[in-house]
Amino acid sequence: MTHHVILGAGPAGVIAAETIRKHAPADRITLVGDEPEPPYSRMAIPYLLIGQIGEDGTWLRKSPGHYEALRIERVQGRAVAVDAESRTVQLADGATLAFDRLLIATGSQPLKPPIRGIDLPGVHHCWTLADARAILQRATPGARVLQLGAGFIGCIIMEALKQRGVQLTVVEMGDRMVPRMMGPTAGGMIRRWCEQQGVRVLTGTRIEAIEHAAPLQARLSNGERVAADLVIIAAGVRPAIGFLEGSGIRCLQGVLTDERMQTNVPGIYAAGDCAEAFDKVSARSIVSAIQPNAAEQARVAALNMAGRAAELRGVTQINVLDTLGLISSSFGQWQGVPGGEHVEWVDEARPRMISLAFDGDRLIGSNTVGWTAHIGALRGLVEGQVRLGPWKETLRRDPTQFMSAYLACAQGQADWAGPGDARRRGRPGSPAEAALR
Repeated sequence: MTHHVILGAGPAGVIAAETIRKHAPADRITLVGDEPEPPYSRMAIPYLLIGQIGEDGTWLRKSPGHYEALRIERVQGRAVAVDAESRTVQLADGATLAFDRLLIATGSQPLKPPIRGIDLPGVHHCWTLADARAILQRATPGARVLQLGAGFIGCIIMEALKQRGVQLTVVEMGDRMVPRMMGPTAGGMIRRWCEQQGVRVLTGTRIEAIEHAAPLQARLSNGERVAADLVIIAAGVRPAIGFLEGSGIRCLQGVLTDERMQTNVPGIYAAGDCAEAFDKVSARSIVSAIQPNAAEQARVAALNMAGRAAELRGVTQINVLDTLGLISSSFGQWQGVPGGEHVEWVDEARPRMISLAFDGDRLIGSNTVGWTAHIGALRGLVEGQVRLGPWKETLRRDPTQFMSAYLACAQGQADWAGPGDARRRGRPGSPAEAALR
């Protein structure tokens, strides 16, 4: 009987365990998680903070006895080493697990900046259910909250805190909000929106020290001192792969995998936020820490672990963010590439913007703010590596025409023979045009 050990009880680990059970009904499956709670989704924690759900609402599977019914053995423990040669995993409590096939799905861990006072009471990450419980005690209406980090995760936390009625100051070390997802124009637009909603935002600023007092006192790099009842650290994450050092499993930013999600060691696989997989759009291996990728990578890895051949079709580089009601999106290589072209359309008053990055006659990335109509077409153009032909010039003049370009180039519809075709035939313009009117 083959023994499958899965390190990590997040979405990737759970999906992999269920997939293996479906295709290998007689095999043994052990799911290892380092927290005492049932497997849960970190992305549900903001909904817990605003009171929309209880803790059980974060659980990935809510049916009683779900894992027992599938004969998935759950072990609470933290992996500290993997011996690829002896096929064993060592846990922090000294226990050892032998495996035939191993899936590394340990996800990410929050970064801990070297700030004096970061371990004081009242300073927390927002990453675990234990963190959420501590935040709930302090983030009461009117409480002074200082948050370090205005990236993707930071903005989601900010949304929950704002709804709790706190006085919120956000400090971001980058020159704009969401710097790894948005360019300067989009990041600045999101900042101004947040300030209009009553959030104080300081970009290009660091927390240099936190002093123990009642309330806490944070010293900022701009010379300001900020009093806070709660300090939240949301300074980014990194793949949780430190325990693989010396294992022989090849890692760069994450655990390197092939198209089957297998590592350089046969029988050892990786999936989710800790995995580094090949992206066809950028032609390089990347870690793309979003749940759709985690789910698909886990499915592919599990099928191969169960003896069913499967390959990953590609890594999706997408982010869609709701920041206090302002929707933004980021697809592909939004930063552009050397020698490529870039164009922006901005309506500051509404506020809305579209930014497109080209490489030759292909759209390779985009940013949008405040634009929700048909943005799936942008994703289709980017991920499909669609040749735009004459439509590239149309998009350079008017980026809002992306839906028309998608219909013409990706769908190959005869009625969309070229730029302006709908107007020449006396038909209504594109949905994007209608949205502008």
